Parts: sequence; structure tokens; C-alpha cells
Amino acid sequence: MLRWMLLGILGLLPRAAGQAEMDLVPLPEQIERGTGVFRLDADTALVVTSTSQEARWAAELLDQVLAGGMPTRARQTDFPPRAGHVITFADGGDPALAPEGYELRITPEGVRLLAPEPLGLLRGVQTLRQLLPADFESGTRPVTEVTLPAVRIADRPRYRWRGMLLDCCRHFMDVDFVKRYIDLLAYHRMSVLHWHLTEDQGWRIQIDRYPKLTEVGAWRGPDRYGGFYSKQQVREVLEHARRRGITVVPEIELPGHSSAALAAYPNLGCSGGPYEVETRWGVFPDVYCAGNDETFAFLEGVLEEVIDLFPGTYIHIGGDECPKTRWQQCPKCQARIKAEGLADEHELQSYFVRRIEKFLNSRGRRLIGWDEILEGGLAPNATVQSWRGMNGAVKAASAGHDVISSPTSHCYLDYAQQRADGEPTFMGYIDLETCYAFEPTPSELSPEQARHVLGLEGNMWTEHAPQERVDYQVFPRLSALAEVGWSPKEKRDWPDFSARLATHLRRLDALGVTYFQPAPTCGTSARVFPDSIEVVLSGRPPDGTIVYTLDGTDPDAASACYTTPLRLTESTVVTTRGLRPGGGLTSKATYRFIRETHRPALPASGTPGLARRVYAGALRKLPADPPGPPTATDTAATCDLAGISLQRDYLVHLAGRLRVPRDGAYTFHLTSDDGSRLTLSGREVIDNDGLHGARTVSGQIMLAAGDHELLVEYFQAGGAQRLKLEWSGPDLPHQVVPASAFWHEDQ
Repeated sequence: MLRWMLLGILGLLPRAAGQAEMDLVPLPEQIERGTGVFRLDADTALVVTSTSQEARWAAELLDQVLAGGMPTRARQTDFPPRAGHVITFADGGDPALAPEGYELRITPEGVRLLAPEPLGLLRGVQTLRQLLPADFESGTRPVTEVTLPAVRIADRPRYRWRGMLLDCCRHFMDVDFVKRYIDLLAYHRMSVLHWHLTEDQGWRIQIDRYPKLTEVGAWRGPDRYGGFYSKQQVREVLEHARRRGITVVPEIELPGHSSAALAAYPNLGCSGGPYEVETRWGVFPDVYCAGNDETFAFLEGVLEEVIDLFPGTYIHIGGDECPKTRWQQCPKCQARIKAEGLADEHELQSYFVRRIEKFLNSRGRRLIGWDEILEGGLAPNATVQSWRGMNGAVKAASAGHDVISSPTSHCYLDYAQQRADGEPTFMGYIDLETCYAFEPTPSELSPEQARHVLGLEGNMWTEHAPQERVDYQVFPRLSALAEVGWSPKEKRDWPDFSARLATHLRRLDALGVTYFQPAPTCGTSARVFPDSIEVVLSGRPPDGTIVYTLDGTDPDAASACYTTPLRLTESTVVTTRGLRPGGGLTSKATYRFIRETHRPALPASGTPGLARRVYAGALRKLPADPPGPPTATDTAATCDLAGISLQRDYLVHLAGRLRVPRDGAYTFHLTSDDGSRLTLSGREVIDNDGLHGARTVSGQIMLAAGDHELLVEYFQAGGAQRLKLEWSGPDLPHQVVPASAFWHEDQ
């Protein structure tokens, strides 16, 4: 009998070829280390004693992996059990581990993977894969023998919903890519792919009853960018997911985010069109008409075909970011409000969602919606996906509704992963440790209410992430969320996870995952200087070095190695990368340092406030010149959007003077949704241009005490409207620039 002992944290010493690694991600519930090893070689047989198809699929997957690392091994997945050197897939184990749990027993005499329910075998084989050398996944270092440590693992997930959303609408993802992501989810013992299939920017699923959805709605712009999934391709993806134990939940967005459908069938909108598939990102006012019965007949027809394709319990209907402007102006919608005795347009949205839920329930399906479906009253059986923080999760669970936790604060994988000048910050910033610290169950809930928290989901929106960038955005943060969703809360430990992740990243390398690797960072906060500046770099990769350039080019393995702080005496662009052992490079960061003297001040004059001019026009970026004469002129007390009557498609110029209290280097922070720019004393200080959500960009400038010419430009293209200017400087803490600092000359 083996003597078992508790497994400690393994060191990160290099392993010889063929030696297994025990740095598992996600961390299993129980790991007990035994004595000795199991020797896996070309004669090791795979034996399936379970009659379940999941057992066969698990064995076939392991067989494929073994073939990559041991090409001389005869592929064997199913033949009569025999004594001796075998890996067995069998029913059994502790019933308390069901439905996804498993038990893995490795002794010198053999390997047994047991599960009380078949799904557990598909989870357990992924753990067994991680006990093999990483090179097995790529087939780059074939071996003739592998030793697996004697160990007993008893494992089950903390939450049953461990998902990832993949947005295939803003950027289209091909079928093989979607299947690859299913494989990566399965590798991390995740359970759900949330497949976002319809949006303003594209309709991605074939619907036979409404062919224009893909003939028209799947394509946008003059270059006809887009694509869609045929029903046969959807079935192919679903079968692949079934063999990996992944549930695919489709999202058919309604009542908002529906421009692509309206472009195909304009009779479904309040105005009757014409509409077009959107080429911009954001939130758009044209949505499905809630007063038109044709709308519901259309959506029920679409959902009928979706239900026929997708066998799972859940259908996601979105329900988020639905402007009420068109409903307020639409006679049919107003008549619906009156006929149904609704209080307002928020209750009209609730009516819309409840009507769709009733249809789904009649077909044996359950509705999921983003937390906006709470507004106006929640549909009776709906599951709420809480994204605007965790308040939606608390409210829904307290009312007895199931909840999926995916707040922007921890789970939005389209957000930047590092605060660095060269790292784009589309909406915000979430680093790996923040993801790992996420707690899906709000502390405010009672034990009974907490049972309504199904789990968590990472969201990969793709406005700024075509297919080739998705890996970079998702990993390794999804590895952290996988552990949050699977492992016991009390076992979560950031230093331990970080140590295991070093091994796990080698596995991701072998799987061809082009994950984000933090760039070296600049510890020098100043970006402007009068004479010279010392630049300190940090963040060297383990056992690696920092390489850099001073001319704006990308560093490579032949670039200069950082050893001591850099002394700059001229304006310079410093670009950094980490150089890993073996020659691999991390992400890059770019830091721009500007040598300048204090910009001279103007004599103090003028009256308080800024001269504001508003121009109408649909824009995607800030123009060199305004699009025609202003539609409104007034004086703004501060740098904000208060008092502007237009809701979208406009440009604002805020011009005047900024009164600076003393000489020195000043840092400015400009937040906007959409694009903005700050110019001071004739120099562009901040460029925050383009279509994007709320984003903050910073810049520095040397200013003498007194008045300086100021221009803030901002355009609004839809969605949220936000503009804020902050500053800090000599003896001046970080704060919003006050009204007392703004002056302008009378016109």
C-alpha cells in the first residue's frame, strides 16, 4: 500500500525531458503525493471500462496528446482490460464528486481515472494532460519514456458556471479558431462558451426563415467585412464542444444592439429605416420596435431555429444598453405602453424581455440577460449576468434569481493588462492579480441567496481585437479566472498561483497560445525635463533580461541590454521588452521623454470659463477643421459636457486659457468617451482620439506660472458621453481642474 503525504508547493527547478510537472492550473481540491513513479512508454495501453461516450472521448484526447510526445507509440484507445501497464478510464469514485468531479490515482502499477458521472472523465483527463511534459502538446521533443509521479487527486469544481464570452460580431472568428478556444477552455476545466452571435456590427448565424440576416446583416462597410456561420458549421462547433464537455450558450441580442438585423429587415425598427450595419463601435438609438407585433414574430422565428440547433438549457438574449429614444417617439411603442398599463419605457423593455422569456420557457429553455433586464421589473425565471459591478448580482440573487458574475472590474478581458505608455487602454485596466482576486459570490448574500450564484464568466469583446489578438487579451488572465471558478476559495493563494503559472505558461507556449507577457516598466514618473533625466527600468523576466531601444524601433534579442539607469539629455523615445531565456520576447512598452523649458505664460486677462462651440456631424476621429459653422456657442464653467442638448454625432471645442499657479512640470489626465485631445501653449499634450469607451490618457508639459492658451477637442459618436480633465503639479495634488483655473477672452 502506498504511503500518501500532502503535496507541498513544488519548486520551479528545470525538469529533465520526460519528467512530469505537478504545477497544475486550476489547482485541484485534494492532492496527495505517493511514493514512486509510473513509467509511461510506447507499450502503455489505454483501457476504457466505462460504457459512456465521454470515457471514449477522454481516452481519444489523451491518445492524441501522447502521439505528439511519443510518436513511436502505437495509438491505442480501446481494447479489453488487461493487467499490467495501463491507463484506465472507468466509472466510480466518490459520488459526492458528481457531476464534474473525478479521482485520479497514479501508482507505479498503473493509472486509473475514475468519475461518478461521465462528465468528470472529461475534466480529469485535462489534469492528466498537465502531468505530462509540456512538450507533448507541441511534439517538439519526442521521448521514449515519461515518468508520472505517484499521486492521488480528488477534485471537483466550486462553481458549475465557468465561462468565457467570445464576441464574433465586432470581429469575425473562423470556425477552427472557435473550436481551438473550446479546446483551451476545456484544458482549463471551464464549462461554458458564451457565443456572442448578433450585434450592431454583424449578424453571424444562418437563419433559413430570414435569409437577409446573413445576406445583408453579416457584412459591413464598403469593403464588405464580415462573415457568418452556416448551420452545418454551428453543428460542427457544437459537436466539438460536446466532445470536450463544454456547453455552448448562444447570444441573440435584443431589443438593442440590433442594427444589423434592422438593416436586413427595416420594418422591425420604429422609423422603418433605412438602416445600415454599423461600422462604428458604441450604442445606437435604433432598436427593435416594441410596439410592432412583427418584431416578436420575427424574434420567435429566429429563436425557434436557434433552439433547434443548440441543445443546451440557456439562451442569452442580451438586453443591455437599449436606448429608449426611438420608443419615446414611436406611436406604436407608446400605444403598447398604454395598452399594457406600463409606467414608462423602462417597463416597456421589461415587457419585451418577459414576452421573449415566455416564448423560451414554452420551448423548455431558460433566458439569460445582462443586468439591465432588472430595470422595469425582472422576468420571472430569468438568470442575470451582472456586468456593471456586482449590484445586479446582489439584487437578482436576493430576489431568488440565478446569477452569473462577470463585472467589468475583474472579468473584462478586452481591458488592458498593464499600465504602460505603449499598452492600449480601450476601456480600462485589469491585471492578472486583479482577476485572481475576484470573488464571484457577494459577501452581502445569505447562504440561501448565495446558492443562486452559478459562477463566473470572462468576457472577450472584440471591438479592438481581431482574431490574431484574442490570445494576447485573454491569456493568462483566463487561467486565473479558471482557478477562481474551479478551486476551493480557501486554497486560493496568489504567490502559489504565480509559481505554478511559470510552468503553466510553458504549456501555453506548447499549445501555441500567444499570451500577454508584461513589458518592463519605467519607474520614472516624469516624462518632461529641462536638462537631463535618469530613467529606471524594472520588470526583468525570470532568468532573462531587459532590452531597449532609444529611437522608437521595436527591441529584439540583438538590442541593447539594460544594466544601469539611462541618462537622457535630449527628447527620446524609450521602448522596452523583456528577453526570456531561449530568446522569447515579452510585450513592449513605449515611454516618450521630452526635453523642454517652461512654456512662457501670457499676461493674466479675460473672464472666467471657457468659450464652447458645438458642431453637428458624425465623426470617427477628430477633424483638422470643424465640420461647418457651430450649431451652438456658449460659455462653459469647466471642462465638461453640461448643457449640451445633442445626444450624439457632435464635436465640441472648449477654448480659452489655463491659469497655472507656479513654474514646474504639470501632468494632465484627459478622460473621454469618445475621442478627445488637449493642446496647451501650442503643444499637443494628450491625444485620446478615436472611437472608444471611457478611457484616460495622460501627458506632461513644463509651464511657467500664469496663463496658457488651452484647447480641448471632443467628439461624441454614440453611447456614453464623458469628458473630464484632471491635473497635478508642484504642490498640487491630483484633482479635477477647477473652474477657477479656466479663463477666456470675451468675443
